[in-house]
Amino acid sequence: MPAVFVLIWSTGFIVARYGMPNSPPFKFLVVRYGLSILCFLPWIWGARVKWPQTGSQWLHLCVTGLLMHSGYLGGVWAAVKAGMGSGLAALIVGVQPILTAIWLSMLGNSGVGGPVNRRQWTGLTLGFAGLAMVVSRKFGEGSPGDMVNSVNLAYALGALVSITAGTLYQKQFVQPCDVRSANTVQLMAAFFVTLPLALMELEPMGWTADLYGAMAWSVLGLTIGGSSLLYLLIQRGAAASVASLMYLVPPSTAMLAWLLFDEPVTIFTVMGILLTALGVSLVIRPARA
Repeated sequence: MPAVFVLIWSTGFIVARYGMPNSPPFKFLVVRYGLSILCFLPWIWGARVKWPQTGSQWLHLCVTGLLMHSGYLGGVWAAVKAGMGSGLAALIVGVQPILTAIWLSMLGNSGVGGPVNRRQWTGLTLGFAGLAMVVSRKFGEGSPGDMVNSVNLAYALGALVSITAGTLYQKQFVQPCDVRSANTVQLMAAFFVTLPLALMELEPMGWTADLYGAMAWSVLGLTIGGSSLLYLLIQRGAAASVASLMYLVPPSTAMLAWLLFDEPVTIFTVMGILLTALGVSLVIRPARA
């Protein structure tokens, strides 16, 4: 399950590059949410899947839907639309394991122990240093799909905060329930929040072959497949362990972006990935007895 999740999740940033030239981000996402709901509802009805039983569970699922769909996907897609490369967007969101591990460590309820120790602070510093290396080399560059500015960087950082908070919130408050009904509730919340943003976008959707393909994979592969796997992984494992899988996404995305879009993989990109990997390993590695 983790290996399949990483493979599917890595394609999300690539799909954004295919879809964004032909559609504004929030219009694409609101159609994606709507089609995903229409796919889940017959499945739920045919399999007689139970819906969440209490109002609090509906509320908690709606909150996670806003964070992990509206906030995370909206931030990533808006960043790519604003000129950021898909590999760099994946790298920024890939800092999530560090933030998750540090937060859980401060709460003292994870495998990394109690207060943040010197080794973990070193890992945190190295992880952000690796990210800064990549961002500093790209800031202000004007090539399409490989540009960083204050706008798309803010979108990407917002996505990072949203996926981190959503993972922690779901692990803490969402009780185990059927992934199909849970995912549908999350998508409904994301749909109604994203719809007003989509209506404010003036750019129309240009339904080309690339956009049809991007939409189909977004619904069937990423939402029904990837989001459902993420829900199951969070329910069955520790939040820090699940978050650590996210680090495997940036290298996979960088290689796919290099193959498909000729996005450069420079020595600074490689060094940044290695530094981030070292930082993550220092943060989430359990202390020796």
